[in-house]
Amino acid sequence: MSTQKYTKEGYVFLGLPGVHRVAGLTMSKIQVRQQLSLASVNQAERIRIFLSEPGLKQLYGGITVSGHSKWHNIQRRKGKQDSVRGQRFTKLSRDIYLAAKEGGGNPDTNFRLKTAIDRARQSNLPADSITRTIAKATGTLEGRHYEELLYEGYGPAGTAIMMEVVTDNRNRTAADVRHIFAKRGGNLGESGCVAWMFRRIGEITITKTDCSLSFDDLMLLVLDAGADDIKESEDEYVVTTAPEMFAAVRDKLEESGLTLSDAELSYEPQNTVPVEGETLDQVLDLVDALETHDDVQNVYANFEPVEEADES
Repeated sequence: MSTQKYTKEGYVFLGLPGVHRVAGLTMSKIQVRQQLSLASVNQAERIRIFLSEPGLKQLYGGITVSGHSKWHNIQRRKGKQDSVRGQRFTKLSRDIYLAAKEGGGNPDTNFRLKTAIDRARQSNLPADSITRTIAKATGTLEGRHYEELLYEGYGPAGTAIMMEVVTDNRNRTAADVRHIFAKRGGNLGESGCVAWMFRRIGEITITKTDCSLSFDDLMLLVLDAGADDIKESEDEYVVTTAPEMFAAVRDKLEESGLTLSDAELSYEPQNTVPVEGETLDQVLDLVDALETHDDVQNVYANFEPVEEADES
């Protein structure tokens, strides 16, 4: 099968069951980090996404389509497997649990909880499930108790991988994740083994349709609030901040009357490792397997896919 080399910055490989964050992305987290799945797509197939001017284009089945909404239309036509839907609900519920446990059960005063609830509603998580999860987190209802952990490890070709984990049994989860790494040519490392290769950042996403300001005016506002940078894509703005400035910038934007479509702390690699050929397939398979595990909320990696140009 012929391959094509993508020279544009910011592309990512998609596989089942989720989207894999790859270094260099200039698209927003709200696009990248949604759990997407196509029931009829073979595990070995990859949907390649690359960023080209004037906007994001997606290649699927040899047909080029543009825009995030068209991808969602394809997804809806294909449908989701029940198991994938259940897994998505599990991850959403745990996001809500942690947000409520950390900042209280009132979404009006807990932005992380508000964002988690909005995501859950967009994925049709039942309202009673949301209510029960918040009650369990705040202690008004008996239930399992979850903790948030950070796992680190190495994949094939020395790629660094970090995982945000939410579990009610850290011993079980550690054993599961260690097995996933070992089976796919990697190994689960000690705390701190790869964390130094990543930096913590805040990311705030504003959809253009919800923003009454011009890009220049918005840039002045966010930089004055203490943000590090702002990037513009086809349909949204992405503001990046230092972790300690995240809350202040977020609050300033909300006080200015802007609607934030997403706001979260994330990790990005400081350097990338180029990976290609069979090694790339192995790395993608490892990330696939980690994303599939119920206890793994997010996966971050420092590999950059490299594809050989078609010589024909």
